[in-house]
Amino acid sequence: MQTIGIIWGLEKIPKGYSQEIVKTMYGNVLLFKKKKVILLPRQGKNASIPTHRINHKANMCALNLGGVEAIFGIHRVISLKEAFRPGNLILPDDYVNFLPETFFDVEHKSITPEISKQNRERIKKMAKKLKIVLKPKGIYVQIRGARKNTKAEISIVKKWGDVLGRSMASEATLSQELGIPYASLCAVEDYASGIGKKVAAKRLLKISQDNLKKCERLAKAFLT
Repeated sequence: MQTIGIIWGLEKIPKGYSQEIVKTMYGNVLLFKKKKVILLPRQGKNASIPTHRINHKANMCALNLGGVEAIFGIHRVISLKEAFRPGNLILPDDYVNFLPETFFDVEHKSITPEISKQNRERIKKMAKKLKIVLKPKGIYVQIRGARKNTKAEISIVKKWGDVLGRSMASEATLSQELGIPYASLCAVEDYASGIGKKVAAKRLLKISQDNLKKCERLAKAFLT
């Protein structure tokens, strides 16, 4: 059985996991371990840290040092297309990021970024078993936070992809540079500005809660 890493904005850690602080050359990282599973809270102990301050290099190094052989990220996103509705779960098969992070700051080396087909298939099979509906494809566009986007920016990026987020592409690229297969499960929480009908705040909260439950069910299936 592979050692897998799950990266998430975890609000609480399942019981039975031991806490560990891993020291990397990029900073210290909080991990939770249990047998062949390592959970990594994306923003560490402080979930309120803005997304542009997430230390992706330290996070990926910590998982690599932990012997992780496959990584799964769980992300909240907003939709750039009406067909990708709030409440949908998406398995991105590609991404756009024109400001990529890299470990190759000294060595002249590059990769062709991709999302692991094998990891995506594992998620699809698990979702089918649990009767959770997924959109099997989608293009993820990463932008830098923390401010929201202008209407002009949205009009441009909606031509590039289907959902918009702030962390998956960084994780996917750095993971591949380390030779670790990576895939992501994205939960659509709302439409981007100017896309689709405006969703009421009460409805958005319900969508977020429902998405969280579905993601937790899938994650727990990997944890057992």
